[in-house]
Amino acid sequence: MAISSEGKTECPYHGYTDVVRDGSLLDYQIQARPNYYYRELREKSPIHYDERLGMYLVSRYEDLQTIIADPVTFSSELGYTEQYAKGFKDEFKRILIEKGGGFFPDAIKTDPPYHTRIRRLLEKAFTAQRVALLEPRIEEIIRDVIAEVGERGEADGVSDIAAPITIRFIVEQLGLGQVEEKKIQDWSYAMVAQAGRMQTREQMIHNAELICELQQFLIAEIRDRESTQRDDMISDLVHATDEDGNRLTFEEIVSLARALLVAGNETTTTAISHLLVLLATQPNVADELYRNSDDNRYLLRFTEELLRWEPPSRGLTRMTTREVDVGGIRVPERAHLLLLWASGNDMETVFPSPRTFDVSRKNVMRHLSFGGGAHRCVGAALARLEIKLTAREIIRQLDDIRLSIPVGELKFVPTIATHPLAALPMTFKKRKQ
Repeated sequence: MAISSEGKTECPYHGYTDVVRDGSLLDYQIQARPNYYYRELREKSPIHYDERLGMYLVSRYEDLQTIIADPVTFSSELGYTEQYAKGFKDEFKRILIEKGGGFFPDAIKTDPPYHTRIRRLLEKAFTAQRVALLEPRIEEIIRDVIAEVGERGEADGVSDIAAPITIRFIVEQLGLGQVEEKKIQDWSYAMVAQAGRMQTREQMIHNAELICELQQFLIAEIRDRESTQRDDMISDLVHATDEDGNRLTFEEIVSLARALLVAGNETTTTAISHLLVLLATQPNVADELYRNSDDNRYLLRFTEELLRWEPPSRGLTRMTTREVDVGGIRVPERAHLLLLWASGNDMETVFPSPRTFDVSRKNVMRHLSFGGGAHRCVGAALARLEIKLTAREIIRQLDDIRLSIPVGELKFVPTIATHPLAALPMTFKKRKQ
């Protein structure tokens, strides 16, 4: 079941004699359809310095595993801080202080031991028991969203299906009441753009204004929970205590509430969007999913293979705290690294025939799409559940899913951080029960 529209041996890009030498991850055509570029990196320059980006691209599975196992040598905090609002940091920070209630660094992006305390408090919202209790409500939201578009016969897979599913759920869990879904989407893209390295100064200012709106909105909600505790995630953050009885600071609460809102919808929206592309372009995969839609084990493996095949997060940043060998290459102290999860997931020596969507892979769980080590995605269990339930419900309600444009004409949001589709026009029929 080959899924890729990218050529196996022929370069799909235009204007390059040697894509490793001449190309950059800043180039949109590489960002949009990156797997050929990743393969060339792994074969020719696995620890590759992208001069235009000013970062080392780490593309091989084993090198990625080495880095995530050593959070001291490879600092998440330094890497993220260097990346955030790159080129505009001072002006961006000033706008947030003046209009957004303050500049709140991302507490979850810090290094141990501080990160360990933050993560333990945050993990209380994502215990296996709590996630399992959420399943009926997630199912209800997914069923309603798909039913809303089912009669129409056409929709935008991003704005009409994927985004409403993830936004409605995380907004409800945070206790945010009625919020315009488009506003949540705009706030989320503005936040992701700060790690995406593609914004102009004008775009940065626009995104900063959106983040100011987001922060002022969250600050009001947090102040409300300080006086009135509710059964929602913001209340959990406000009233959470660690083993010593200490609470999160106000700055930490704003940072984590912001992270939950954005991370709780943006990457899962991207994953569901790619799920829809898969079903629309590979009807044999859709047929197999339909035949196994009541098989929970199959659905779990399907979800893992989807995450491997098209990870929503392209990769995360690190910075070296000393000179170190990585993959046989000497990397200097304070080298800025981009860990390409998607490239590791595409490595033939780890995942044979990686562009084939194969639910029966023996190592289907070994993908890197949630990162690993101390910074493994804290919401991984919830994301898996949302994707699994969405796949099941789509196949139960919809049939003959097709793209309205050729797959090669799909547009992506320009960013090096994630791999979101800008739009996904599609048609379908309501499945006969």
